[in-house]
Amino acid sequence: MKGLWRTTRSFPPVVRLLMANQFAINLAFYMLMPYLAVHLADDLGLAAWAVGLVLGVRNLSQQGMFLIGGTLADRYGPKVPIIAGCLLRTAGFAVLGWVDTLPALVAASAATGFAGALFNPAVRACLAAEAGGRRVEAFAAFNVYYQGGMLLGPLVGLALLAADFRLVCTVAAAVFAALTVLQIRRMPAGPPAAGRRGEVLAQWRTVVTNRPFVLFSVAMIGSYVLTFQVYLALPLAAGRALGAEGAGAVGGLFVVSAAVAVLGQLRLTGWAGRRWRGDQALVRGLAVMGLAFVPPALVPSGSGPLVLGALLLTVVLLGAGGAVVYPFEMDTVVSLSGDRLVATHYGLYNTVSGLGITLGNLATGALWDAALRHHAPWLVWTVLATTGLGCAAAVLGLARTGRLGVTARPVAA
Repeated sequence: MKGLWRTTRSFPPVVRLLMANQFAINLAFYMLMPYLAVHLADDLGLAAWAVGLVLGVRNLSQQGMFLIGGTLADRYGPKVPIIAGCLLRTAGFAVLGWVDTLPALVAASAATGFAGALFNPAVRACLAAEAGGRRVEAFAAFNVYYQGGMLLGPLVGLALLAADFRLVCTVAAAVFAALTVLQIRRMPAGPPAAGRRGEVLAQWRTVVTNRPFVLFSVAMIGSYVLTFQVYLALPLAAGRALGAEGAGAVGGLFVVSAAVAVLGQLRLTGWAGRRWRGDQALVRGLAVMGLAFVPPALVPSGSGPLVLGALLLTVVLLGAGGAVVYPFEMDTVVSLSGDRLVATHYGLYNTVSGLGITLGNLATGALWDAALRHHAPWLVWTVLATTGLGCAAAVLGLARTGRLGVTARPVAA
């Protein structure tokens, strides 16, 4: 933690503000969202399809609107969409705790999703601009705060849930209200990256026709599919191997996943940055993410303790590989944008990865069912491992053909 504090203090005030913001954003988000489905089903008595609708609308409104959020950040500067996103999520979270009709719940869920689409690209673009030549190191520290919020949020939410779900929503909304005030007072407006009179379609055309960037976005889809397996394939495997005890094991896997990033991010980034170029770090990190799924493929599915040990090893390797990849990945997006329309590039990048996650989850779920029918659970892990290695190979191909250009600056020891 001392190293994190020293690193954080070494950045300009705006970068420190963005890191604190992200911690608070994730703290508030994850204190509420893990328990929303239970509230909708048990407290409000909604049917399963209605619960799925409310949750799905949030994801769709966020993933589908990232490009809009990035465009607004480039046209008007990052402050406006960051404040608007925090304000919108304040209202959305407050409403979720106090309404019980489906239309109102859907509207509130859509608002919370669109809020994320507004501030996420703006925050990353602003961080990249303010960090200057230390982008990789800044994104590494940023990810520690990001994961820290994810780690503590569910614990805080669980404590508040002992009183009432409305209290969870109220506290989460209050956090975002405080963030809104903080942004208004402390966040500099910053110059817009695109002229205010520029055509939006021309702005999008510039990003979509950036062939190296588009190829990189597609090549990285697999990494997001793999990361999401902490919420899909790994819980399914834990439940199948451990039965009723699987829920507790899944919670432990979540904690380990976040802890790996919180405790190891800065060390891994510094270690990788001293030894490899950015493209090399990406390829090696992606390969580790793929190889993370080998252990469960080698363990007999009927052995609960062995399966749990294999899943734990998968989470550690997946977290370590992701920690290596993330800062260099974010830096590469900026490099490929040519420092122009950075937020719009981040917006499209997030949209592509979000669509990839959706399709990847459908494919993984279908593969899981087919594998169980044929008594071949190893097939799922083999395909996931192959996905990671294929992702690494695709990035390696882009690097060797010169499409990634200069992908990172040296990281300080």
